Amino acid sequence: MIPLLPGVTSSTAALDAERTRLDVIAQNIANANTTHGPDGKPYQRQVVVFENALQQALNGASGSQVPTLRVASIQKDSRPPQLVYQPGHPDADANGMVALPNINIHEEMADLIVASRAFEANLAVIKNSRSLALQALSIGKR
Repeated sequence: MIPLLPGVTSSTAALDAERTRLDVIAQNIANANTTHGPDGKPYQRQVVVFENALQQALNGASGSQVPTLRVASIQKDSRPPQLVYQPGHPDADANGMVALPNINIHEEMADLIVASRAFEANLAVIKNSRSLALQALSIGKR
């Protein structure tokens, strides 16, 4: 069976993956100054890792299937926290150093722009597919 809108499946999966990426970036920005998390340590930046088409083929996806973008995992960034001298801070150690998350707001904003543009591009694919399908259906009415 041939789907009416063939590009929609992969675009929908990409929209879902980019939404997850946008959520993680927003969480990173919101916690840029969180020095004390539930585990007692500063917040650690998170990164979305996507699964690529080769990984899907190796995992048994059939050759007739269109590869889709999927989130493979959300991992913590391995960068160490940034130490800042603030002796009056409640989370300061004996030397007055506070461990802050090593989150670069400029990097997060650039990632946010890229993710939102990818989201918009996939949304445009869905809108164009819908428009083409409606035009194809209108041909039969004439």
